Amino acid sequence: MPLNANVSRVMSSNKAKNTKPELRLRKALYADGVRGYRLNWKKVPGKPDIAFPGRKISIFINGCYWHRCPHCELPLPKTNTEFWKEKFDKNIKRDKKKEKELLDLGWTVLVFWECKIKTNIKDCINKIKVNL
Repeated sequence: MPLNANVSRVMSSNKAKNTKPELRLRKALYADGVRGYRLNWKKVPGKPDIAFPGRKISIFINGCYWHRCPHCELPLPKTNTEFWKEKFDKNIKRDKKKEKELLDLGWTVLVFWECKIKTNIKDCINKIKVNL
């Protein structure tokens, strides 16, 4: 069943780049003196949100809702449930495929969830710095 026009308009307004969690993490990295990364680097699979090409480190910042955070365990929408289940399953499958492709190329893949960036950004920064 297709989405109605209003829902479609609202969903299409969600940003793919420069989201609040991304900006929060990047500002924290900058404040901590971590520099030299690329944003949405297109030369590797999955276009990581943040990449350190010289060190082969890719960072993905996942929104809890769209990528189905294992920490939040958000419920499925009550309407059009089958559509949303399929949509979220495709997102999860795509995320796993991107991660595997990068790992196969010898990259380190770090995934940070929106909720963890909100609640403990210091831990996120430390995990990045350990891998640099």
